[in-house]
Amino acid sequence: MISYFYLFGAIAFEVLGTMLLPVSKNFTKAIPSLIITLSYFISFYFASNALKTLPLAIVYASWSGLGVFTIAVLSYFFYNETLNWQIIIGLFLIVLGVSIVNIYRA
Repeated sequence: MISYFYLFGAIAFEVLGTMLLPVSKNFTKAIPSLIITLSYFISFYFASNALKTLPLAIVYASWSGLGVFTIAVLSYFFYNETLNWQIIIGLFLIVLGVSIVNIYRA
């Protein structure tokens, strides 16, 4: 069970780092660039800990899928990016796919 906490921590720090990419202005702003670097480092550390008991396919599918979903939703609120119906269906399918992979993992 602790592996899922590591996995969600990895997702959270990856999302934090990715959301700060526009703020860093191509890594010309020191503080956001430092936070991005630390966030990705922590994210990989947590993901590697999740891999101690969870299969790579589960960790990577969850990490990338839920990361994409979360970034899309947060970008809508923080960066005023649009979410048309096609994107919303795609995001729903990502969540569905990640859920199926986790429910039926071997």
